[in-house]
Amino acid sequence: QELLKWNGWGYNDSKFTFNKKGQAEFTDCHDDVLRIVDLACKHNVCIIPFGGGTSVSSALECPEDEKRTIISLDTSQMSRILWIDEKNLTAHVEAGITGQDLEKQLLESGYCTGHEPDSMEFSTLGGWVATRASGMKKNIYGNIEDLVVHLKVVTPKGIVEKSCQGPRMSTGPDIYHFIMGSEGTLGVVTEVTIKIRPVPEYQKYGSVVFPNFERGVACLREVARQRCAPASIRLMDNAQFQFGHALKPQVASIFTSFLDGLKKFYITKFKGFDPNQLCVATLLFEGDREKVLQHEKQVYDIAAKFGGLAAGEDNGQRGYMLTFVIAYLRDLGMDYYLIGESFETSVPWDRVLDLCRNVKERIVRECKERGVQFPPLSTCRVTQTYDAGACVYFYFAFNYRGISDPVHVYEEIEFAAREEILANGGSLSHHHGVGKLRKQWLKDSISHVGIGMLQSVKNYIDPNNIFGSRNLL
Repeated sequence: QELLKWNGWGYNDSKFTFNKKGQAEFTDCHDDVLRIVDLACKHNVCIIPFGGGTSVSSALECPEDEKRTIISLDTSQMSRILWIDEKNLTAHVEAGITGQDLEKQLLESGYCTGHEPDSMEFSTLGGWVATRASGMKKNIYGNIEDLVVHLKVVTPKGIVEKSCQGPRMSTGPDIYHFIMGSEGTLGVVTEVTIKIRPVPEYQKYGSVVFPNFERGVACLREVARQRCAPASIRLMDNAQFQFGHALKPQVASIFTSFLDGLKKFYITKFKGFDPNQLCVATLLFEGDREKVLQHEKQVYDIAAKFGGLAAGEDNGQRGYMLTFVIAYLRDLGMDYYLIGESFETSVPWDRVLDLCRNVKERIVRECKERGVQFPPLSTCRVTQTYDAGACVYFYFAFNYRGISDPVHVYEEIEFAAREEILANGGSLSHHHGVGKLRKQWLKDSISHVGIGMLQSVKNYIDPNNIFGSRNLL
């Protein structure tokens, strides 16, 4: 079996199964979408909206038993900032714009959204809304639901939008929350008014090394408790630290090499850290320079109470750089019989450690039971902190030599890992969404009454299932 490689995209969503009548439509503006949806309703055609293609939940796969013509409605041409309101600090933007282009265009006017998911090179504003996305700097800027001020959505019943762009309303349940997380099942997000901020004057990276993962988690919990988290704080376990360290390029300078050796000696011999137990947190501070330096001191003081040692700006910056290239590394691995992917969850603080340990152990067991010949990479990191819990990301990969259907084996292992996550008190997803991959667990996650509520909205807005991706329900 040939594994398809799409740099930066989810491996499973590189397998598009169009029926014989399938076609792609490229829309240029809101009115184009309106016309296409109207025609689809008249001719009973199925529509699957397409943004950046970065879904890792099988959300973009065409249902195999769909008999109707399927249109992939590509929004990539809808990539303009329509206006910037400097008084209200908002921007009105077409939903097909990628995160990278959005930030680049806003920067020309001195602004940013601050929303930086790992997929921002390819993922789109509309996709963020459709999946309830989260960015690595949410501690300052918020998740996507905190950034959205106004939406324009084309549905089979008409256009969904509010008449006022006030910052908050008490007008019953927020109708936009039916759209956020709907994963293309109700309509197409065409335009978004989003909060913006002046580009921060100062940015500083940092890192902290802890003697073990338990100490690191305790530190992040205390940072969250004191509500002093920087723009981003992430904790890598030992396996992920060693993986990143192995990718570090060789230094050209003898002095730099000597200095690195001295640091390693200090940490492992003088401080007694076990190289096979230690873990590293990466930090990113943004804002006014004086406040950033004060904030930095506060965080490092907390880290010291849990045995943490400052590990330098370079390591922090490198850690975030690896975040954006991990999909490329995954694709490179395919040339060497490696298949891997990531998945995530959110979990209360008191269950973080048990969940991380049990899920990683489950992955190792499942690989062994399925004939994987070599020990897999099974690693995690805590990527987001909240008052009541954290987001945990898992990465795993294995060598698939001798395995006839590695994608199927991967899916079985991820299925088992998701069951383990749920058994340990984790959520079905923090920000990747449900898609088709996880929808069998949705009823247990939100109750049968909750499913009924979602189904009722679907039945009213889209009675003929024009948006028939079959995600969620």
